[in-house]
Amino acid sequence: MEISAIGNREDPDPLGPLFVALADPTRRRIIERLRDREQTVSELAHGLDIGAPSVSKHLTVLEHAGLVSRQREAQWRRCRLEAIAFERLQQWLDHYAQLWPGSLDRLETHLRSKEAR
Repeated sequence: MEISAIGNREDPDPLGPLFVALADPTRRRIIERLRDREQTVSELAHGLDIGAPSVSKHLTVLEHAGLVSRQREAQWRRCRLEAIAFERLQQWLDHYAQLWPGSLDRLETHLRSKEAR
């Protein structure tokens, strides 16, 4: 999949919500907590030492970015990570990772030329 095909075609910046969601340390902690298993909002709130309403607000941002989904089971809402958003992010990073080796090679060449003087 090409970078231009990532995300919703209607969204002019499909990665924007991902970066917004990941910018907050509490949301990154929620993602970390969900990495190993699904959890309810109450379980997340207990482990994060913040209230369930605050966790729900953070989860809404994560859901908007496509990173997390919530499913209702009786009175519980189970939260889980959604792989597709992480795959989109990885594709974007892979596209730019191709630039790093060349940049490092040019830096090494530049530094060696400075040492030779």
